Amino acid sequence: MKTSQIIVLGVAVAAAGGAGLIAKNMTSAPKPASVVVQKQPEKPAIALKEVLVVSDNVPMGAPLDRNIMKWQAWPKDSMNEQFITRDEEADAIDKLDGVVTRVAISQGEPVRKSRLIGFGRSFLSSVLPAGMRAVATQISVDTSAGGFILPNDYVDIIMTRRSNDAGATGGFITETVLSNIRVLAIDQTIQEDPEGRKVKVGSTATLELTAEQAKIITVAQQMADRLTLALRSVKDIQEESSPDAKYLVSEGDGNNGTVRVIKAGKITEEASKQ
Repeated sequence: MKTSQIIVLGVAVAAAGGAGLIAKNMTSAPKPASVVVQKQPEKPAIALKEVLVVSDNVPMGAPLDRNIMKWQAWPKDSMNEQFITRDEEADAIDKLDGVVTRVAISQGEPVRKSRLIGFGRSFLSSVLPAGMRAVATQISVDTSAGGFILPNDYVDIIMTRRSNDAGATGGFITETVLSNIRVLAIDQTIQEDPEGRKVKVGSTATLELTAEQAKIITVAQQMADRLTLALRSVKDIQEESSPDAKYLVSEGDGNNGTVRVIKAGKITEEASKQ
């Protein structure tokens, strides 16, 4: 082989090798870029305090049970002054076992002192607003909206009695003696069944009344052939009450020398005997 041919062949082999190397570099995957991970600053820890909570629903008027009370961590910034904390009252579970609730407490809710009844006090006297009285009156299915009146409903009290006017034979007089009155309890039930079971029809309704209204209902019970509770809509319980039947009770301080007498459904005033 001639020298010139050898040189040409060598150049061709070198060119082919270079071309192959270039093609290999072009088809190879690019080297991934390095990722720099910056360390995130640590979040500040939330300050916590242990508060007393209930692990089950507690209805209004029910006693607390030590088995459903427990301590639970609570954000310090969300604390309420009514919460019971372990730092201040470590023996709260023992002290509050059996204490009656003033209102319902939901599962997982912190126990508030304002929602508990003080030791040695009855439930009803504790939930009564200042200046109000609890007065019981007899009811039945046909005089209490068919049994659909429940605690915390508002009612009007309608008195029906026989007329004693001359010429009125077998007539009746019907009037609203009290209006917009809150029902505190039906028999021994002080709230609607929370599980929606059928509500038992009671025979006694306990009403929230002022001292003057308590006198009116007492006289009305003696005069009436029937007292009926008329259920009010929740939309109008904030309306102003119509004037009560104040004529049923004597005005003044009771030392005016007269006595109000109810006889055969009629009201008369007689001079008191000194």
